[in-house]
Amino acid sequence: MKLFAALSLGFFAYLVAGALTGNLPTFARTRRKPAGDGRQQLWLSQAGVDLTPRQFWAGSLFVGLLGFGFAWALSGVWVVAAVPAVTIAMLPRAYYSRQRSRRLAEIVQAWPDGLRDLTASIQAGRSLPQAIEALAVAGPPSLRRAFERFPTLNQMFGTLPALEAVKDELADPTSDRVIEVLAMAFERGGGSVVGILGDLADAVTEDLRTIEEIRTAELEQKINARVVFALPWMVLLLITMRGGPFREFYQSPAGAVTVIVGAILSLIGLLIVSRLSRDPVEPRVFAGEKTGP
Repeated sequence: MKLFAALSLGFFAYLVAGALTGNLPTFARTRRKPAGDGRQQLWLSQAGVDLTPRQFWAGSLFVGLLGFGFAWALSGVWVVAAVPAVTIAMLPRAYYSRQRSRRLAEIVQAWPDGLRDLTASIQAGRSLPQAIEALAVAGPPSLRRAFERFPTLNQMFGTLPALEAVKDELADPTSDRVIEVLAMAFERGGGSVVGILGDLADAVTEDLRTIEEIRTAELEQKINARVVFALPWMVLLLITMRGGPFREFYQSPAGAVTVIVGAILSLIGLLIVSRLSRDPVEPRVFAGEKTGP
């Protein structure tokens, strides 16, 4: 007891001395940030979501619990309500994934016009950094958002690090190629810049035409796959809304096993269809290590 009192008195004296000298100890524990958090935060930023990953998943879980309560109240069978609840919990992810794809697609589709704007600015006597800053102010709307930080970064760190920072934020293979060519044009300078930008605009336009043809051809198959997955569970929810043999069966252990097996098979089928219909992902050849701010 005396030892504990002595230790407490010594610790108190240490705190008083720290307070008088302005050197109070800090007891905050530093935790290593998981690598996945940065990727998830980038994903949310690209989707236009001003939330942390934990806030996003907590909101999704809350939505799923609400859906579970509503479906359970309708059907009276918890195992029947579980599958729609999981589906509802994943809806925010699916919605913002589509939002992210749309925002990135808008940036890619705006590159031909943006490159022609850059060419016109350079032909008017501006340097490449000045032309990019003008693009951030008066270019296509999606490119304005992408380059809104470029003028500040350019003044603070220089043109190449600023371009590298924009490239890391976009994290898109097409934008990687465009920004790498812009960096090369900046380094080379001279009269070759206009020709380089013109050739790049033509190449990006051709790539966009090919991508649009592929997405149009596979749209119907993707819609059919999702309808086939959702329709049986909607029917199951409807037939268990009223009391009777259907509800009694699915409230029994045999009914629970039937639902679980059906959910597993449906999930496997959805994963197979999603895998087969997935767009080929172009690797980010020019991603490299981050050198910008």
